[in-house]
Amino acid sequence: MRIAAGMTTEYAAGLLGVPRTNVPNMESGRSGISPDRVRTLAGNYGCTDRELVEALATMAGNRKKGWWEAYRGQLRDDFLDIAELEWHAQRLRIATTVHLPGLLQTEERARALFAAVIPPLPQADIGLRTAHRIDRQQVLDRPEPPALDVIIHEAALRMEFGGPAVAKRQLEHLLRTSERDSVTVRVIPFKAGGFPGAGQSVIYAEAAVDRLDTVQLDSTHGSEFIDTEAQLGKYRAQLDATEAVALDPQASRDFIRTLANNL
Repeated sequence: MRIAAGMTTEYAAGLLGVPRTNVPNMESGRSGISPDRVRTLAGNYGCTDRELVEALATMAGNRKKGWWEAYRGQLRDDFLDIAELEWHAQRLRIATTVHLPGLLQTEERARALFAAVIPPLPQADIGLRTAHRIDRQQVLDRPEPPALDVIIHEAALRMEFGGPAVAKRQLEHLLRTSERDSVTVRVIPFKAGGFPGAGQSVIYAEAAVDRLDTVQLDSTHGSEFIDTEAQLGKYRAQLDATEAVALDPQASRDFIRTLANNL
């Protein structure tokens, strides 16, 4: 809002009557900000989008520490950021091609994945990362969990991380989870051919207002978070196109069940 208003941090701080460093500290999350201050800043910046302002004020008033804080200092910050992103999302749209979404992995599958990291991780770190991944699944058990719409390519379903027995139990777990009211799983079979974003794993987190949506992408160097309007539009279109070539939920369950029975 400040940048859109063409206002410097010095000028913004002057309007608030605070030191200049307070503004970048609030913007970066290094210091807290109250709902009233969010509204004051929005007024100073001339923002008339009341829906956005109130969504931000609600976020500012909800500063309770989440379960992921227990891992701070033990895991990279982006691990914690993903957990927090999922926890506060209204809806999660996920598309994967090689790995199953972390929210749907078994402990065995997660452990096998982390054991394949380069350079190799110590056993203690593998255990820590695995525990965090499984803890992320708490969001599915909330009284009002976010809607979870998942698109999984056949390649990810056929990957036997940990061996055939682990893969079979993983597929059975996926089937059970897909029966939840809040979870929808769709499969893209090999025969569907090409589709947009085939080489990416994408988490699109929808917020209370679409201006606060966020996309999370995986890379070998860690997570990347995207929230510009142009990029969000691109990934919404990509997910819509990907979903269009996927099987419907019932056909997807039948497909997964067949794969599991053949292991």
